[in-house]
Amino acid sequence: MRNKKISALVCAGVMAGAAVLGGAGAAVAQVAAADREGQAAGTVRERLEKIPGMKVVSVAEKEGHPLYALTYVQPVDHAKPRGATFTQRATLWHKAADKPTVLYTTGYTLGGGTASLTRLIDANQVSVEHRYFGPSRPTGAAGDDWSKMTVQQEAADEHRLTRALRTIEKGKWLGTGASKGGMTATYHERFYPDDLDAVVAFVAPNDANNRDDSGYERFFRTVGTKECRTALNAVQREMLVRRDTLLPKFEADAKANGDTFEETLGTTDRAYEFAVLDQVWNFWQSGTAADCPTVPDAKKATDDQLYDWSKEHGLSVYRDEDLGTNGSGPYYHQAATQLGWADLKFNHLKGVRHYPDIYQPNSVLPAAMRGTYDNRTVADVDRWVKTRGERMMFVYGQNDPWSAERFTPSHRDSHRYVVPGAGHGASIAKLPAAEQAEAVATIKRWADVK
Repeated sequence: MRNKKISALVCAGVMAGAAVLGGAGAAVAQVAAADREGQAAGTVRERLEKIPGMKVVSVAEKEGHPLYALTYVQPVDHAKPRGATFTQRATLWHKAADKPTVLYTTGYTLGGGTASLTRLIDANQVSVEHRYFGPSRPTGAAGDDWSKMTVQQEAADEHRLTRALRTIEKGKWLGTGASKGGMTATYHERFYPDDLDAVVAFVAPNDANNRDDSGYERFFRTVGTKECRTALNAVQREMLVRRDTLLPKFEADAKANGDTFEETLGTTDRAYEFAVLDQVWNFWQSGTAADCPTVPDAKKATDDQLYDWSKEHGLSVYRDEDLGTNGSGPYYHQAATQLGWADLKFNHLKGVRHYPDIYQPNSVLPAAMRGTYDNRTVADVDRWVKTRGERMMFVYGQNDPWSAERFTPSHRDSHRYVVPGAGHGASIAKLPAAEQAEAVATIKRWADVK
């Protein structure tokens, strides 16, 4: 379920640009629109302001081109377009109307970086914040109605935004995102396949059958070396064996950091066990096989050595302060209702767990945000991608637990690559040379650039 300030239940799509080719762009200095936009960009601003429901909040300069901060009025329920509304945040980095445009989403709050896809094809970039994250949430009673936090509703948000901005950006449009952002781009493509010309999704999990976690179990039986797996499992077990001496350390850290657990997990003991359950997942998500020699001997390590190593290598802290409406709570609600989660067996922890049913997303949610799981949407998307998806590319990491259950693309000009040895930061740039060249050539063909 992963935390480490975002957890294993949270795919780390919030690492804006982490699973893309390049790094985030330089900081953007605020400038006066009248001084910096120029005539062509000024025309873009005028056209943006003529779109019903669109507001230009501010304009900044980024690498010599205007970056428009936008809000766009969206229906809370797209089945009732005349009903309640909310404002969704977005940005448009405009270079030229005839260049391709990349639609980039983290699947969480508004990403501030530049997607590698944007760099690769020298594109305009539209970034969009997922509904119910940050300020892109309805106010009043509608904001507490979590039934509208669905895959379909967000896809409809992005559909309306894409169609509105296509009146300005005339080139090819490609969707992209990493982890939950890659999932979000894939869902958009499934429900509105005419919006985008292609999709490139990085490390996008696909829990098409939440009752079958054999893919995740197989991953943890085979990732890395046997020696490393054995050592990690031993440390994880020892953290629970020594609960009586290590829990006070966890509680002291919680007190020092101002962490509370009453609204979600309930007690520090439950929070401690949940954190330990995430350790091995986080080790592989964020680390590499090169970290295996640092794993301590579980039986010989002192309490301090065991606890201090664990804090630096995967011990997650799920605290109330990060799990409500203004934190990662909206993700966990989606996991509990539609996206699914890895319900691992933890066979090596038999006899030392106090809470055998704790490892699921409702455990880390306030009561008002909990939900009931329905598999139909993600199963439908899985089938559609396999059989009808066109011009879709999926990039995964060999040593990434989130990549253990993957989308399988169709034979309709679609592709899947696995980066050897990579974790959750897998990118095209890390592919072997021949595959990298093939992937880049495909993307440039889709974008109609040289």
